[in-house]
Amino acid sequence: MGTISPTQLDYYEDMWKLESDATLVALVKGEDGRTALVLDRTVFHPQGGGQPADTGFVAVAGSEVKFVVQDVRSKDGVVYHYGMVENCGEGWEAEFEKGKAVVLQVEESRRKLNSRIHSAGHLLDVCVKNVGLGDLKPEKGYHFPQGYDLLHCLPPRLEVVVMFPIFLPYVEYRGIVPQKDVQSKQKELELEANALISRGGKVFVALVPYEEACKLCGECLPDYIPKDSTPRIVKMGTNLGCPCGGTHVSDVSEIISVTVSQIRTKKGFTKVFYNVGP
Repeated sequence: MGTISPTQLDYYEDMWKLESDATLVALVKGEDGRTALVLDRTVFHPQGGGQPADTGFVAVAGSEVKFVVQDVRSKDGVVYHYGMVENCGEGWEAEFEKGKAVVLQVEESRRKLNSRIHSAGHLLDVCVKNVGLGDLKPEKGYHFPQGYDLLHCLPPRLEVVVMFPIFLPYVEYRGIVPQKDVQSKQKELELEANALISRGGKVFVALVPYEEACKLCGECLPDYIPKDSTPRIVKMGTNLGCPCGGTHVSDVSEIISVTVSQIRTKKGFTKVFYNVGP
């Protein structure tokens, strides 16, 4: 198989589109033996940027054959949809020939939950500044649903009861919160987040020229973004934006509610653990 062209990411421009059409590019086997479909375009969000992958299915147009998507990953710009086939016996590979038209369907409930958690993490970045913790600088986020790794990443016999709190979503910052302020700031962050959610505000997402991206982000873009690029910027309401490749809610109010369960400071970094309401 020759070089595969990068996959067009349809969710980049329309994060709320859950169904689309595509053309099959290749059926491949990963190094781990898993089967994957490569398409010319996709509405599936691959795992990355602190957000888990979408799930759903890819169906061959005009056929009952369905490929259940259990995981999605991206490598060198190519998106791989890993999973298994339903409604097909031996020789099913012939149903997935290059060039065939397919229909994509993303699982709605999972996408919505992942988007709410991801947006809540971005909203906490805003809240950190609003409650007087502006010296904290965002480093990374873990926007996975609570307990996700217990089911997907850990060895089956590993005792996880004591470790369970680790698997809450969190945002990590460079900088510390004085121990004497941890409890009060935890309460302030939660109150501020829910106040902003109650107020609501449209979520802006767009690919923009570098100069415009700088303005949207307060004249501060990470060094890893090339100056000749068109970064994808996300803004929560009227607040400053930041580069992001994930999916989000359309309005801040759709996060519904946030609970800040813990602030943990260690070795010059601070993690704010949180979750979204039902």
